Amino acid sequence: MKNCSLIVCATIGIFRLTAFAQTPAPIPVLHIHANQIIATVSPVFSGMMTEEINHSYDGGLYAELIQNRVFKDDATNPAHWLLMQEGGGVASIALDNTNALNKELPISLRLDVISASETNRAGIANDGYWGIPVKPKTRYRASFYAKAAAGFNGPVTVAIESEDGATAFAQAKVKHLTENWQKYSVTLTTSRNVTPTTKARFMLVINSPGTIWFNLVSLFPPTWHHRPNGNRIDLMQKLDDMKPGFLRFPGGNYLEGSSLATRFPWKETLGDLTNRPGHTCCWGYRSSDGMGLLEFLEWAEDLKAQPVLAVYAGYSLPPKSDLVKPGADLQPYVADALNEIEYVIGDTSTKWGARRAADGHPAPFKLNYVEIGNEDWFDESGSYDGRFAQFYDAIKAKYPQLQCISTVGNEQPEKKRVHSRKPDVLDEHYYRSAENFEQEAPSRFERYDRNGPKIFVGEWAAYEDIMPWSAKSRHLPPTPNLKAALADAAWMTGMERNSDLIVMQCYAPMLVNVNPGGRQWRPDLVGYNALNSFGSPSYYAMAMFNTNRGNVVVRTSLDGLAPDKIAPLDFSVTKNTKSGTIYIKLVNVTSTPQTSQIDLDGVKEIAPTGLSVVLKSAKLDDSNSITEPTNVVPIAQNIDGLGHVFMRTFAPYSVNILKIQTK
Repeated sequence: MKNCSLIVCATIGIFRLTAFAQTPAPIPVLHIHANQIIATVSPVFSGMMTEEINHSYDGGLYAELIQNRVFKDDATNPAHWLLMQEGGGVASIALDNTNALNKELPISLRLDVISASETNRAGIANDGYWGIPVKPKTRYRASFYAKAAAGFNGPVTVAIESEDGATAFAQAKVKHLTENWQKYSVTLTTSRNVTPTTKARFMLVINSPGTIWFNLVSLFPPTWHHRPNGNRIDLMQKLDDMKPGFLRFPGGNYLEGSSLATRFPWKETLGDLTNRPGHTCCWGYRSSDGMGLLEFLEWAEDLKAQPVLAVYAGYSLPPKSDLVKPGADLQPYVADALNEIEYVIGDTSTKWGARRAADGHPAPFKLNYVEIGNEDWFDESGSYDGRFAQFYDAIKAKYPQLQCISTVGNEQPEKKRVHSRKPDVLDEHYYRSAENFEQEAPSRFERYDRNGPKIFVGEWAAYEDIMPWSAKSRHLPPTPNLKAALADAAWMTGMERNSDLIVMQCYAPMLVNVNPGGRQWRPDLVGYNALNSFGSPSYYAMAMFNTNRGNVVVRTSLDGLAPDKIAPLDFSVTKNTKSGTIYIKLVNVTSTPQTSQIDLDGVKEIAPTGLSVVLKSAKLDDSNSITEPTNVVPIAQNIDGLGHVFMRTFAPYSVNILKIQTK
């Protein structure tokens, strides 16, 4: 009997297991109604936010290779400049404020050479931004201003050498100096067999006794679109590949500074580099201001993106820092903003439009949005409403076509915002954990009042576990891993579905120098050192979204889930009304494959083949780096079996785009 009981029990167990196994989990159904348009996608929906942080410009996008080119980075020492004495060469260097190039550049570097010859050289060397990048068969443009004391007239050897001085990668000579300040320029060309390296320095070398003063020493590699004061090619290519609709500049905290004195001085960033004194950046280092207002505008122009101009509005960070009260005190800053706008869009009959033309760009730029300040929800005085109103009235009076962006978003969407002037757009910033983004993506923006202002999500990024402002984050990689990228993609589906509300959005920060000491914030979209660069998984997720988007959002729903289950997939669906192309975006943040039935109606014909683009990896902490730049990248492949109803399985930890052609 015992054996029988065991057999019976075993049989019952098998029955229960079989019954359980034969009960399939419900398969969710994604219903797409392609003929039901619920929103128009703004042509500038996805763009870029930029500011000088993490050496984004100096030591980053701005292609200048010399650090501390005007000798202002340290008041007592020539930072990043070293005295070079070879063999029996004897010399000294010192900062000199008695031999100014001009009032903007009052500090020169004095080199006193006591003894030198062809074989016993003396001079100065610059270590660049964590090295001078040397590449094969590359032309570098070197220039400097110099004057010599009586008795010395040259020559000066200009060179890129290895750190130990053993190898000259490229060199040229300036044969004659004068006793007056003059600019000297040479071209340095590396050979085709040079091994790429950052272990190099820039040299100005003397082979006879004398005294020379230097200022504005510059070295440029080839630049994007060959601009003489231009941008780094590999970084611009990565930005161009994202196809941004707009560029928001100059920041960010960089716009307002940590005080009135350190705000972005747009007028001082115009014209020849000799007229740009530079200023203290709020992120702990000086800005050369080589990336000035015109360079920002040309940057946007080169990317075929619209500029979104932020103007200083009388408030600086951190909280309780300098504040300009509304009224008479604020009026000069309002006038300054109007002048800045005139520089951007004024014709050549205007004062600042004529100045833009004199700076080399006669045609006005296209401008639709002006942001008034930055993150003014931190203003504890409550003055922003008055400050915003004063700017709003002045801008609308002179430029009624411009849309004014308020920076006091980030309230609960259920709360009614109070403004004495209704903003055209509210700027909201979100730095949230991956878990929060995944939780909020399905419904955050669905709860907003559609009668309120439009929304500009002007800064956003998911972090994995540790908050960006925590000291513990300093030990993490500067760019996000797959876990953050999945959350970023989920967040993007939520923003895209709500394109009737959200007119613009951009990740921040965008750029980071990954060398030790190069960053102040993480996570960041694109990383680089002096020689190489890479996109993070979040970069690739954003590029996938930007390059696969229609001009309208169509009605979509995900049904068939168990009542106690959350949706396993985040989604958004857009359509190109001209071509009939449908773009389906689905994000699987789970560790298991997710199968879904896709029902597509509202179209007559569906091509049986299409395109699938997938970003995925086996582990959430997988990422990219300088040494492994393509560890996590999208894979595109043709797919078949498409129709009005079809099934697809989405891999664990994946961002998916299906591109389907319809008629």
